[in-house]
This record gives sequence, structure tokens and C-alpha cells, in this order.
Amino acid sequence: SERHQNVDLEMLFRSAKDRKSIDKERVRLDEQVVNCLRCLAMDAVQKANSGHPGTPMAMAPVAYAVWARFLRYDPDAPLWPNRDRFVLSMGHASMLLYGMLHVAGVKDADRETGETKDCLAITMEDIKSFRQSASKCPGHPEYGWTAGIETTTGPLGAGISTSVGMAIASKWLAATFNKPGFQLFGFDTYVLASDGDLQEGVGSEAATLAGHLKLDNLCWIWDNNQITIEGNTAWGTSEDIATRFIAYGWNVLRVGDANDVESLTRAIAVFKRESHRPTFIVVDSHIAWGAPTQQDTFTAHGTPLGEAEISATKAIYGWPDQSFLVPDEVVGHLRGQLAGRGNAARMEWEELRNKYAKEYPKEAKMLEQLLSGDAPEDWDSHFCREFPADAKGLATRQSSSKCLNMVAEGVPWMVGGSADLAPSCLTTLKFGDVEDFMPPISGWGSYAGRNFHFGIREHAMGSICNGMCLCGLRPFASTFLVFSDYMKPPIRLSAIMELPCIWIFTHDSIGVGEDGPTHQPVEQLSSLRSVPGLLTFRPSDANEVLAMWRYITMLKEEPVAVVLSRQAVPTIDRTKYASAAGVSRGAYVLFQSGDGLPELILLATGSEVSLMLETHDVLAKEGMKVRSVSVPCLELFLRQSQQYQEEVLPRRCRARVSIEAAVKASWGSLIGLDGEHVGMITFGLSGPAKKLQQELGFTVEAVVAAARRVLAQEPRTSAHESAAMTSWKSRRSMRKDSN
Repeated sequence: SERHQNVDLEMLFRSAKDRKSIDKERVRLDEQVVNCLRCLAMDAVQKANSGHPGTPMAMAPVAYAVWARFLRYDPDAPLWPNRDRFVLSMGHASMLLYGMLHVAGVKDADRETGETKDCLAITMEDIKSFRQSASKCPGHPEYGWTAGIETTTGPLGAGISTSVGMAIASKWLAATFNKPGFQLFGFDTYVLASDGDLQEGVGSEAATLAGHLKLDNLCWIWDNNQITIEGNTAWGTSEDIATRFIAYGWNVLRVGDANDVESLTRAIAVFKRESHRPTFIVVDSHIAWGAPTQQDTFTAHGTPLGEAEISATKAIYGWPDQSFLVPDEVVGHLRGQLAGRGNAARMEWEELRNKYAKEYPKEAKMLEQLLSGDAPEDWDSHFCREFPADAKGLATRQSSSKCLNMVAEGVPWMVGGSADLAPSCLTTLKFGDVEDFMPPISGWGSYAGRNFHFGIREHAMGSICNGMCLCGLRPFASTFLVFSDYMKPPIRLSAIMELPCIWIFTHDSIGVGEDGPTHQPVEQLSSLRSVPGLLTFRPSDANEVLAMWRYITMLKEEPVAVVLSRQAVPTIDRTKYASAAGVSRGAYVLFQSGDGLPELILLATGSEVSLMLETHDVLAKEGMKVRSVSVPCLELFLRQSQQYQEEVLPRRCRARVSIEAAVKASWGSLIGLDGEHVGMITFGLSGPAKKLQQELGFTVEAVVAAARRVLAQEPRTSAHESAAMTSWKSRRSMRKDSN
């Protein structure tokens, strides 16, 4: 097949003995590169007095086999779209990757423009400043901080699960853009995985889906060193991991010695020949290989070896006792192999893309926009202008479904799905001839499909979306808000990496009703808002939903959490109340009774905005100057100028009441010490939604009472919250006693 065209299988399958007899000098140079990578890791960790030397020493031959023999990667163009991806899921072994990027001569690049700079991504000075403040070699690899890093890794399981998204993206790009004679896409993804990666549950979630989707362009290489931080892996696990992966539908291979580059080469060549399964290569290794007293010890995992041990290890390697040594022959040997394969492939690709643009101008324009992150000029041509006022209204999950389909019709690389909840979250794309993303052999869809079935795998779903986003797609993922807890790690990483993923969460409050407290989110909104760089929107009606989608579609470096109601909410009459255009500023004055400085400010989000307006009418009839503020996105409002914040929330008005069916935690900066929050203090209850809202205080009467307290400068304090929690616990106790 096309993706195997650069592999000389006859050469790769020669035996190690024959190969050494034919080219002993090449074998010597291979060993020199491997030992250089090992020694750079030892030296950098020692100088920093911090880091993980053992794994780079063990896995250097594996990384070398991938980079030197197979990786289609041009160091002069590290952002080339069809490059193979190399993911160091064992992020603690970061010096292995930094050393490789330095020796390979990978150039620096501007992430925003895609332009390559005439300097190394990682210099020797960068390596010497490993783990220091502002270093380009931080403790764990960070995407966007250093060219050549394909994804941020460190949290175990994150790299391997994200790599599934990269493999999916390769399949989707190929199915969407490749034409006869124009094989623009078909890159492979290689991953180095640790014991910890495979023990984390997200690794299993991602692996099962990769097998199900038959991602034959994905290769995980497991460092089977039998060591974790606490000691031997046998202390914590005894499963047969290889057999587990066979059950997942993977092709499983084994290399008995991590130092055997020729056996590694043959194993990876088998991956290149595989046509319907992802590949899992078990590599038996020795942590801190060659260290006379530290090899195979758990202390070598995360502790500098010490100067004496490093000198003794270098002697065993036959390496000069010199720190940070990179001989010219090492550089020439590795870079020559990469140039002969990666540079040539990239140059051919650029030429092919130019011809493609002439033959298929529409698709070429779409590809250009996808790679730049820019939405098509007419992306919103399918949008409606406004939803009409309607007292009954729509659930915001319903209006969002309409808007999502409008956006996706205008942005052809917007793809996504749900963790088996699409019929409830309403995130299925339904326009035109949109298909499901499935292996063509299944008969249920194709690799060009845009609707994904992630299964009940929320954590993996998030990581996979991050991987797709890293390859230029605009993914969305959906589930119930209460299950956002399962997705917190990938959501956090999307914010760290500044990826414009769209996280859609429905069933956002006690409005879930009868399903009870296990399904009624209380603290999740505050949890999402606490993530730096994540914008959390909770729109109040269909027109705020519309304005929200207009705003977030244009984002290129910010992830968004979209929080939506299960129950219907009124579509606000915008001839009476302010335009929903204020959504783009995070908060806006929806309505004010009376001129000048308000006596009271009400603030609300989502389904509680209609409650706020009902309360507003009651207080306004009493002659009170009341201002009602819709706050669809707190974080976005707090980014606005001080002048705008003052216009919306004048500091001289300290009587403020926030209304939201969630805990108070994120409201302190807006209501201050003199304000009060009408919200959730305890977990919810099982029962009809309307009855629960009354019982839990989401009524006009309760909000009016809170308003009177703040006007009297007697807002409820934390003592009230404590008493409410005590009362709730006593109710639980009574239920236990009744049993």
C-alpha cells in the first residue's frame, strides 16, 4: 500500500548476524547514536539534579530504530502535515525525546504561522537547562513550547490515548482528501508506552476503540521493564497484557531485548505490512541499562545516578567520560538517514500538493483552511438570524443541536460524537450525506464519516478528540455534565495545549429530575470554570446558544465547555430585552428597571435566567431599581476591560444576588462579601424536576427573600450553608434508620 512504499523489506528482514557481517561500520554508528542519547539523558538529569534517567537509557535503541529506520519526518519542516507522529507517552523520559530532537537537527518552528526557523528547536544550551524555569526542555514534553513535541504527555495514559485520535485523523484526512494519483495523507503514529500507561484505565478504553476501528496506522511499543516507582510491577499487577491486546483486536509482537535494533527493525516492519489491525510491540528492557549498580532498580526511575555511577556507565558503553558530548559522526549518521527518507518524502509531498491544487481547487482550498485553523469565509451561510420569542421555548440542548448542525455544515472538518449518549445530548450531525466514522469493512460507515461512536469511554473520548485536534480537525465530544468528571484530565490538557476542542455537556442541573443526585451535577460547573484557559458557557435560551456558537466557531487556541439544559427554557423576547450579542463579552445587561445606578443587581446563567427575570418583574413593580445580568461565560466576562466590567457591575452597587443551580464557588468575584448566592449547597434529590426546583429553593419567593437580605446588608453566611449540609445529612440518617 501507499504508506509502505518507503520501506525496503528485503533489507529489513535480513538477520542481525548477516547485517553485521555486511555493514559493521553502520552497526557501530547505530550504537554510537544510541549511547549518545543515553549519555545526554544521564548528564542532563544529573546537572538538573532532577529527572528520570533510567527509561531513556533503556529505550534509546527503540527510539533510534523508529526515527532512523522508519519515521517519515523532515527535521527541516517539523510541522509538515503528512509527517509520521512520534509520541513519548512515557513523558517522564522526556530527555530521550529532547536528545533525539537535538541530534536529529529538528528545526524550530512557529506554531501559529507554521513557518520553520533557521535554528534548532533544542540547542545544547537548552539541554543543559533541562527542567529549569522557561527552559525549552521542561520536565515533561509540552506541545507548543518546543517544536517536535506532538502532544503534551506526563499524566500516564494521556499519550497513548491521544495517539488514537492522531491515527483517526490520518484515516479521516486520507479518506477526505486523497484522490487517484494524489495520496496526500497516510501518516503513521508511533508511541512509546510505559507500564503505567497500560495500567491507567484510559489506556484500555483507547486501545479497545483503536482495535474496533481497525487503525492499522497505529503502533504502540511497550517498555516492559517490570519496574514502577514503588518496585517490581508484580507487586501491583499480574495480568497477561499481551493476551489482553490480542483480545482487543491488535497484532501483538515481541522483541526480547531492547538493545537489539535489528529485531526491533523487523518487528516495526511487520507493523508496516499490517493492513487491518493496530500493532502492539512488547519490548523487554532493563531500566538504567548498563549502570553497574542501578540497572533494574526502581531508584533509577526518578533519581539522578550520581557522577561516579555515570562515569562507570559511560565506561561500560565505551563512551568518553565527558559531559554533554555529541560527536559529529553521531549527528551525521542520524541526520543522513532522516534526510534520505523524510526530507525526500516531504519535498515530493509539497510538489504533489501543488499539482493537487490545480486538479482539485475546491478540496485544496478546504485543506488550506483546515491547516490554518481558519473557518471558511461563508461558514455561517447556513445560520438562522434569530430564534423567535417563545414562552415555552426549547431545551438548550435542542437549540444547540440545531446550531451545531449549522456550524458543521459550514465547517467540513468539524467532527465528533458522544459517549453513547448522542440521542440524549442531541449531537448527531444529520445534514446531507454525513456518515458514521467506521472501518469501511464494517458496512456501517467509512473513514470519511463525521459522526463518531466513542462507546461508554468518556476519558478516552476526550483524549482522542485532543489527538484529532492536534492534527487540524475541529472535534466535539458530548456526554452528561455530571460525567465531565470522567473527562477532566483531557479537558485540562486541552487547555494546557490551547486546543480548540468543544466539550458539550447536557443535563446540566437538578432539572435532570428523577434520575437523582448521581446524575444531577452540582459542583461540576465550578470545577470546569477552575481550569485556566477553558471557557465555560451556560447559555440561557436559544438565541444565547446561537450567539455562543458564532463566537466559539472562530476560536483557534481555546477549548470550550458548552453546558446545556435537559428541560425546555423560554426563548426570551429580544424586542423587550437586550440582544444576545452580549454573549461574546461573557456577561451583559439583559434588562434594567429605572435609570441610573441600580439598587440591586441580579445575575444568572442558563435555565435560571428566566427565574431571574420573573423575580425582576416582582421587585420592579415595588418601584425598585433592578438590573438583571445574564452571565453565559464568567471567564470571558472577567477578561473584558475594567471599564466594561464596571458598566455591567458598578462597584457602588454591592447588593447582588447570583442565581444558578450549582454551588457558589465560582461566584465570589462577582457578588462579593455583601452578595448572596441562590444555588445548590447539598447534592440533589430524586423526583420530578419542577417539584425539586421548588423544594430546593429555585422560586421567585426565595430569590426575592435573598434580595431583601442583601439590601438590608444581612446576606446569608457560610454558617447557613453549614446548617443546610447538616440538615441534609440528618435526612440521610433518617432514611438509614427507617430501613
